[in-house]
Amino acid sequence: MKKVEAIIRPERVIAVKDALADAGFVGLNTVSLTGRGAQKGIVHQGRGGGSLTIDMLPKTKMELVVRDENVEKVCDIIIEAARTGEIGDGKIFISNIEQVIRVRTGEKGEDSL
Repeated sequence: MKKVEAIIRPERVIAVKDALADAGFVGLNTVSLTGRGAQKGIVHQGRGGGSLTIDMLPKTKMELVVRDENVEKVCDIIIEAARTGEIGDGKIFISNIEQVIRVRTGEKGEDSL
């Protein structure tokens, strides 16, 4: 099993969530956060000629755990639904999951997904 963590633009969350659900991947969590990467923030120009640089931008982290054979499909769905083509579209991180246990039933492993 793998954990897929995607850091994406907040305005793309619904599109990504819906695309994943349409493909049968309904279980996920989201966390609102701020961060920076290659985009390095944005500069707002004030009315009086001054500027304000905001270098920590709002992002959303989506997390889901999937079977190994579904990782590439899930990543493709996220990329397709989250991509705007502009800098700041985000990143996807994939890590190993040793065990999953469903609290309600005690099911373990892939059966709990």
